[in-house]
Amino acid sequence: MMVLPISAILGIVVTRLIIDNYGEASYAQYMLLVGIVSLIPFADLGISAAIMNAVAEAKDPRTDANLRGTLITSMRILAGSATTLAVIAAILTLTGSWSTLLGEGLDGQTGELAAGLCIMALALAMLIGFGQRILIGLHLNFVAILIGGLQTPMVLLTLLGAIAIGVDIGPFVAVISYAGLTVTGAIMLFLANRRIRPILGEAFRDAWRVFSVRGGRVFDTAWPMLIQMVALPLAMQSNRLILSHTSGVTELSTYSLASQMFNPIFSVSVAASMALWPVFARARKTGISEVSPVKLSLIFASFALVAVTAMSFASPLLAQLASGGVIQLPIALVIAFAVLMVAQAAKSPLGMYMTDARGLRFQAYMALAMLPVNVGLSVLLAIQWGAVGPVIGSIVGVLLFQLFANWIYVRRDQRRRAASEDVVGTSTLV
Repeated sequence: MMVLPISAILGIVVTRLIIDNYGEASYAQYMLLVGIVSLIPFADLGISAAIMNAVAEAKDPRTDANLRGTLITSMRILAGSATTLAVIAAILTLTGSWSTLLGEGLDGQTGELAAGLCIMALALAMLIGFGQRILIGLHLNFVAILIGGLQTPMVLLTLLGAIAIGVDIGPFVAVISYAGLTVTGAIMLFLANRRIRPILGEAFRDAWRVFSVRGGRVFDTAWPMLIQMVALPLAMQSNRLILSHTSGVTELSTYSLASQMFNPIFSVSVAASMALWPVFARARKTGISEVSPVKLSLIFASFALVAVTAMSFASPLLAQLASGGVIQLPIALVIAFAVLMVAQAAKSPLGMYMTDARGLRFQAYMALAMLPVNVGLSVLLAIQWGAVGPVIGSIVGVLLFQLFANWIYVRRDQRRRAASEDVVGTSTLV
């Protein structure tokens, strides 16, 4: 709640600087390229779930054998995935295929190179990104948030420096953003290693011994996590891509600005709920439940409602400050984003409760069912209504396949666990 609003304000300053100094087209390309990271988080093949569960369940993370095996396998997977991603980026850049994938929002002269550099930096960030997962598993999510908050100031300072010396970096601002992601990832990995050493260094050495050292089991949680990481971004984060293909630069810029203002609310709810992952993982291990995911869902929704109400009233002023009057936000778009943020906040704690293999499988199936509904509605409504269309499509998808579905699952799972505990208690008495 402290870091993300600051990042949002600095993000508005970045937006104003880009539009004033490099034009609306550069801003549209910046937001389009920055959104790529949301479309391909599946590149880590879902191993983040295995790492967080292993860290949270370990009695002593410095010596835990299960954690060591999990880290060995995870490092091997990340190395292969990052290499593959970098090779694909190089091929797309050399063949000039990025414009075909990303649409009219990409500049014809600089867009190809900028997109390639962004994905190269993302591959490096992904290779070392498991440090954040370790911190979350250690109940240090607040540390990861504080460090992650450095990314936007890095972009702003670089942008100010380039403007001061007269260097045109407008088409490549997104590359700076991805470079900041790599730097913050390196800092998190350094801090994570200090907390659990020497096990991280041992796992790194053994990861190279592919034929002599076996890794741990990760795929029981990794494959359903992977499905979610493929399906959910395609369903939820493809809106910019859809608008780039169906509506052009103006609608893309309008959507991007509204998303930039409201997404910090979603980020706060995600950050808070992510801190619950190790809490629920530990509860499954010990059988002692400290918090109710259903009550937390209502609390999250209430806080989100207050936040979106304030943001909605402030949106005309923020749009004026961010774009200098170039971009106007329709009331329908503001309302749609407000509803989406509340729904996203309400479903976050429920999803964190469902992070064992069984719960992740259920979420994976729901994500697969959500994908065609969300994307189909978003395309149809984007053609008819422009920027507000994909937001409405996302609202329908989140309500049906995440909030309502997860709510039903959690209530049933809690009843099942309660019945199981009663049976165990009865057997003990007998």
